[in-house]
Amino acid sequence: MSGPAPPAAPAGFSLNQQTVRQWSLPELAAGCAAAGVRRVGLWREPVREYGATAAARLVRDAGLTVTSLCRGGFLTAPDPAGRAAALADNRAAVEEAAVLGTDTLVLVSGGLPPGSRDLAGARERIADALAELGPFAAGHGVRLAIEPLHPMYAADRCVVSTLGQALDLAERFPARQVGVVVDTYHLWWDDTVAAQLVRAGESGRIAAFQLADWVTPLPEGVLLGRGQLGDGCVDLRWFRERVASAGYTGAAEVEIFNPALWAREGADVLAEVLDRYRHHVL
Repeated sequence: MSGPAPPAAPAGFSLNQQTVRQWSLPELAAGCAAAGVRRVGLWREPVREYGATAAARLVRDAGLTVTSLCRGGFLTAPDPAGRAAALADNRAAVEEAAVLGTDTLVLVSGGLPPGSRDLAGARERIADALAELGPFAAGHGVRLAIEPLHPMYAADRCVVSTLGQALDLAERFPARQVGVVVDTYHLWWDDTVAAQLVRAGESGRIAAFQLADWVTPLPEGVLLGRGQLGDGCVDLRWFRERVASAGYTGAAEVEIFNPALWAREGADVLAEVLDRYRHHVL
């Protein structure tokens, strides 16, 4: 005889795969089902290793919906060969997203090419790539979601640093082709973000909403410094309320890159995340 079903996770909650990176895809599916979680955000590397079609079947059989796939992007290469390779990789990412049944492909746009100081030129190359990729993605039922990253990543990872910059790019294209990601870890510091959220809502551009906290001191390397919900200085509830006021009705993905979490039992991490979400986001 089976036991009682687990209580459902809060409505709209999604667990991004990176928060419990220690779990394999089958462990992720089983762990989410055991915790009453019904939505997940996936990453391309483990999906490719498992096989996109097999991964789609796995999550579907576990009763899970894929809220986003991360990541495409890295579109700033100035040379023809680099540009062609980036476009091909992003087309493959779109196809993988479609197989998984998600309508959102998160883009990390790319940093400055080696030796370059031309931020404006790099952003224009992103726009050029979106002009080619947007119709292709829409034809697969997928929207490209530009994620602005904190300015500390501008040199090597993402020349799009603010929500305003992301919208400036996205609004060149139909909303069904290109939207934006609102990630609290990257945007909490920006005193223009409230107005930009209104702008994003008015044009229907919010494609994804992600949550992590900002804690100091940042670790060496900074990429893996995201904090557990409630451990830092981000007003997570404020973001959730403003995103909802802007008309966003999709999932809130908890995406935390943190080796201390990865060293723990995945089920314990997920239980803690759910508790923190209830106390600091809802």
